[in-house]
Amino acid sequence: MKEINANASAKVQLAFAAKVIALVGTCVWGYSVIVNRLNTIEMDIARIQHELSLNSEFRIKWPRGEIGALPADATQDMNIEHLKTRVNKLDEHVDKLRYGVE
Repeated sequence: MKEINANASAKVQLAFAAKVIALVGTCVWGYSVIVNRLNTIEMDIARIQHELSLNSEFRIKWPRGEIGALPADATQDMNIEHLKTRVNKLDEHVDKLRYGVE
């Protein structure tokens, strides 16, 4: 048997300890990367679900007019009313010319 004294070499134990420390460090790093990816994916899913619920609400309420209308829609409605008034006047003129009613 070898005797252990103050001058004994501890190369094997230091190399093994360094390998264990490196392995533990790599495992901790890998675990943190996986946890970070899972948290990112969960946050993305939560955002998608929130946007989907808002889109569903918009999709239902917009056609009903509960949210509001576009300014272009109001302009188009005014133009349609104006054209309707003009067509009615032209119909009256045509009726006057056709039937001679004054």
